[in-house]
Amino acid sequence: MKSIHTHLLLFLFSIQAISVFAQNGTQKILVTDLTRIKQVVSVAASPDGNKALYTLRTIEPNAENKLEYDYRNHLYLVDLQANAAPRALTRGAESVSSPVFSPDGKTVAFARAVKGKSQIFILPLDGGEAWQLTDVSYGAGNPRFSPDGRKILFSVSLNLSTLLKDTILNPGKGVPGWSLEKPGFPKNEFLNRDKKIKPDPDGNLEEIRAYLDKDVEDRKAKVFNRLNFQGEATVEPEIQFNHLFVIEVKEGAKASPVTKGFWSYGQGNWSADGQRIWAVTGKDRNQHPDREQESTIVSMNLQGGDEKTVLAESGKSFGGYSLSPDGSTLAAIMSTPNLLSFSQLVLANANGSNLQIVPFDRTPSGANWSTDGKYIYLTAPSNGGSPVYRVDAKTRTVERLSDFDTGINAFDLTSNKVVYSKTDVLNPSELFYADLNMKNPVQLSRHNEAWLKDKKLSLPEKRVYTNTKGQKVEYWIMKPTFMEAGKKYPLLLQLHGGPTAMWGPGEFSMWHEFQYFCSQGYGVVYPNQRGSGGYGKDFQFSNYRDWGPGPQEDALAACTDAAKAPWVDTAKQVITGGSYAGYLTAWIIAHDHRFKAAFAQRGVYDLTTFMGEGNAWRLVPNYFGLPWEEEKTTEIDAESPYSYVNKIRTPFLIKHGENDLRTGVIQSQMMFRSLKYLEKDVEYVLMPGGTHELSRSGNVRQRIDRMLRIYEFFERYIR
Repeated sequence: MKSIHTHLLLFLFSIQAISVFAQNGTQKILVTDLTRIKQVVSVAASPDGNKALYTLRTIEPNAENKLEYDYRNHLYLVDLQANAAPRALTRGAESVSSPVFSPDGKTVAFARAVKGKSQIFILPLDGGEAWQLTDVSYGAGNPRFSPDGRKILFSVSLNLSTLLKDTILNPGKGVPGWSLEKPGFPKNEFLNRDKKIKPDPDGNLEEIRAYLDKDVEDRKAKVFNRLNFQGEATVEPEIQFNHLFVIEVKEGAKASPVTKGFWSYGQGNWSADGQRIWAVTGKDRNQHPDREQESTIVSMNLQGGDEKTVLAESGKSFGGYSLSPDGSTLAAIMSTPNLLSFSQLVLANANGSNLQIVPFDRTPSGANWSTDGKYIYLTAPSNGGSPVYRVDAKTRTVERLSDFDTGINAFDLTSNKVVYSKTDVLNPSELFYADLNMKNPVQLSRHNEAWLKDKKLSLPEKRVYTNTKGQKVEYWIMKPTFMEAGKKYPLLLQLHGGPTAMWGPGEFSMWHEFQYFCSQGYGVVYPNQRGSGGYGKDFQFSNYRDWGPGPQEDALAACTDAAKAPWVDTAKQVITGGSYAGYLTAWIIAHDHRFKAAFAQRGVYDLTTFMGEGNAWRLVPNYFGLPWEEEKTTEIDAESPYSYVNKIRTPFLIKHGENDLRTGVIQSQMMFRSLKYLEKDVEYVLMPGGTHELSRSGNVRQRIDRMLRIYEFFERYIR
């Protein structure tokens, strides 16, 4: 108990100065306050360090339907010297993305849709309208200025059928050197058929084949031969390819391809001298891209020739790279595909030699060099927050610069500042800067303060549980916002998915939902059960072949501790979770019957079905094995909540997006039908058009519907 008490005192002390603001409000957080939240989603500092550019995401009423809303992403510019209020650079119905400064800081390049296709625009900062640079039929995105500012590198995406016909990216009208795995055609012979043959269902074999091809073209049939045939919302019979182009920054310029052929290149960028292009691509060009899980970092000249492998290693994938300012040292993220993977920061010479792993037991992202090349700054989920870390490029030592109680979601560096977006308990998202030690912070934006100033918020209390494996499990308890002395309140156990996700006070995606339920008179407890990210490799891997019993122990221990509070009505406990946490919710109510009601969202319930139904299917072989292997080894059936459907007694609401192909929708229908057959209290909600992102970036009306359905269903059983 001493460690819990110490953690709690430290956390409460850290927010003491600002908690008065949160407690002086008198208004509830409403479900529709979701539409008032503004989020800083990207940050870029100008080359001279005097200005910062950021993208602000807002939710705006739909002009044609008052019940619907649209997401908008627009650019803002802020003067770091004057600390002046940010000013909007773009507006209107079309959102923008991927903004970057030119090397002289006088212009900005960004992507915006034109006739449904993304194109690159140039915006002069000294006045004038943005003008369209690219007009590429496939669309254009991810602009990057050359070091001299005269050219822009960008990416395009196109499918196989289009690439086969493209005379620029496939000038020889060739076919892939790797097999498309169409049965009976080991060398892709079917692609070389005479295209002049007329379709005829009563004709010869070639005419019948032409007829079948026509049916595919006219969308009367979809033919699948690829392993990864599911996207996020639709099935995808064809492979998508990503290629890089270069264009001069002047009106009327024509883009020329850097890469070509039947392979993809991503994360394109310039070398320090502007003479070469860097990119990430697959390692084995003789293998179908769906089967190639290893990636390598390469460089090439501006015409795509003289390609050289920079970083490649058997069984490893490299990406997220960044070159030091002088171009001598490469920082990159290395992971291990096809296994439980834990990303690591690596450093190497620019030619790939002297590769070294930085000893850091967290999963890094956003590696960014300091302007003097002495440090690499990055963020990493850790202990409920997303701190900024600094790595000494010479000694490889890692230093944490910011706290565990906030989330640093995007950042960039100047010679003496870190400019960053931050989520904390009292504000979902604002822009700040601090010195290079993340000290002396200055708030630059106040997008959410006006609507928050009269709101009363609930502040989380951090606690720690030691489980039966000796692991420290962190969790947070939030009291009902308008709690009255002597009254008792329901307790909601909120579980995170992933299973490697992590929640804490700095988690943007749950900020509104937690506060909403606390305003509705619920206490909320949320744990980072074993398998969560943010606590090191051993903790993250400790749910291998154990998605159910072990995580259940941790989650229920947090709930049990929270329920000891005098304000909790232990007869009114409820539970919810989405994705993997939908799995864990179903697992728990099949094995523990304390909850009055449960709500599982976009979950996985049968691991064998998941292997074929969801595009996240690799979780099955990575965590358990394959369904046809011996059950005593894999425990796939023993670890599937569906195997215990007859044990469920808790009233159960199940929700799924109709177009959710990350986890697949059939399993939720299996759970519903089986419970309905067993005459249990169960209800099923299917969201038309909904994907796996319903609770984060999906249709806003459906996101509101989702929260209200959780609340309404729980109220049936606890009021």
